[in-house]
Amino acid sequence: MLVGAHVESGHPLEEAAERGADIVQVFLSNPQSWKKPALRDDATALRASEVGIYVHAPYLVNVVSGNNRVRIPSRKILQESADAASAVGALGLIVHGGHMTGEDAEESEGFIRWRKALEAIETDVPILIENTAGGEVAMARQIEVIARLWEEIADLNPGFCLDTCHAWAGGEAFEGLVERVLNATGRIDLVHCNDSKDAFDSRRDRHQNLTNGEIPPDELADVLRAVDAPILVETPGSAKDHIADISWIRSL
Repeated sequence: MLVGAHVESGHPLEEAAERGADIVQVFLSNPQSWKKPALRDDATALRASEVGIYVHAPYLVNVVSGNNRVRIPSRKILQESADAASAVGALGLIVHGGHMTGEDAEESEGFIRWRKALEAIETDVPILIENTAGGEVAMARQIEVIARLWEEIADLNPGFCLDTCHAWAGGEAFEGLVERVLNATGRIDLVHCNDSKDAFDSRRDRHQNLTNGEIPPDELADVLRAVDAPILVETPGSAKDHIADISWIRSL
């Protein structure tokens, strides 16, 4: 079992060592900006490290938006993020599923836009689509919608990242969760293991440290035991808090 945490991007290998992490996740650019990721001086060290690196795309990315001023820059920064991820030897690039915008937004158009985005990108880094907590016409909140998305894009070989806080806040029951996701996508490539500050089906994306939030610990544990994929925490606090979260996962 490979376990780690999302860390600050300045010195990810040092952050990993401090937490005793097998893997880490970082942003390679400002998550709230369209600015292209800069070249890293430590790219060679990151590629050579035994610590696995995952990269999270900026939060702004929404490749299914009905607004050209969002959709087109989203495709561009996704390609630039993939290039930067490749430069550091990343194991995957995580991107949120996004949501349709506009008065006449339809899921079917979103599926087509995801296909166009994946067809356009050129990269050797797996693109991992992550489930989301909210969005009225969301592409990856409900598993039944994720299943229809995969019917459109499965042949392009996208990966899937399961976020436990997002599933909880998005209204997906934890009993049988892993089986339902696998039936929809055929794969789970990464788990974001996060507790939630909010109630079930709240549609609010607010992470909490493990066993300190609203998700029953035994239900969260059952999900982790059922899944066969690396696990990252994106929980608040310092390295000390991450160490506690990682230790709890490993204790399972």
